[in-house]
Formats: sequence, C-alpha cells, structure tokens
Amino acid sequence: MHKLIATGLGIGYIPKGGGTVASVVCCGIWYLVQPDAVQPGGYLFFAPLLITVIITTVGIWSATVVEQQWGKDSYRVVIDEVAGMCLSLLFIPINEKSLLAGLILFRLFDIFKPFGIRKLEKLSGGWGVMMDDLLAGLYTNLLLQGALALGFL
Repeated sequence: MHKLIATGLGIGYIPKGGGTVASVVCCGIWYLVQPDAVQPGGYLFFAPLLITVIITTVGIWSATVVEQQWGKDSYRVVIDEVAGMCLSLLFIPINEKSLLAGLILFRLFDIFKPFGIRKLEKLSGGWGVMMDDLLAGLYTNLLLQGALALGFL
C-alpha cells in the first residue's frame, strides 16, 4: 500500500522525469475535477484544501515507510510532487493559463530549490521528502496569487 501511495499509483517507477509526470497528471486531474462550485461561498470551496491535507498526511507516512527500503528521498517517491502541486493550485481559478504557470513555477522551485527549500530536505523521514515540495508549492501559490491580483491570470 505504501509503495502504491508513495509512487503516485505507479508513476514513480518511470525512471526519468517521474516527478514531472506526477505534477502534470495532478494538474490534469485538478483541471477535470474543479467544478464551478469551488468558488468562495460554494459548498465545495474547502474540498481542495482537505484533499491536499490528506495527500500530505498520507504522503508523509508512506514516504517514511518506503524510505526504510528505498533510501532517503528515492526518485520513485512522487507523492511529494503531487502534494506540492496541489498546494500550488489551492484557491487559484483553474484554467489553462493558471495550470501552465503553476506547473512551470512549481517544477522550477522543486528542481532548483531556492529560498530555503533545500534545507527542508534534511528533515528526517517522510517530513524531509514532503516539506521541500510543499514549500515549493507555497512559493508557487503565492506567485500565482500575486499574478491573479495583478490581472495576469
């Protein structure tokens, strides 16, 4: 069960680019399941937040378990990219422009790890696996919120 979760339902077994594929798949699912009701005041407004919290919590647990077999932050673990991408898109109106901007920004933050992101990798167990991607997602979300406020999205 933990391997299935940690690999994002098997995406992590892709030898090169599994994190990017997991991020793209997450964007595709986010696009498909974002109903119009996910607007302030809508009955599903907090559903994406709840989903992100669940993915993060289960991801920390599963990444901790599989780390014992696969080692520290194995390339196969992509649930961290899924959680980070979800956080990137929280409370952002979903359209092609916002998804593409979110995907590009998140992957850049995740790959280059600026502004303290790299330091979070040093946390033990699944916390280190997940937290760097969550900070990348937070930075992405803040930039997207800014772009939204300025009328770019």
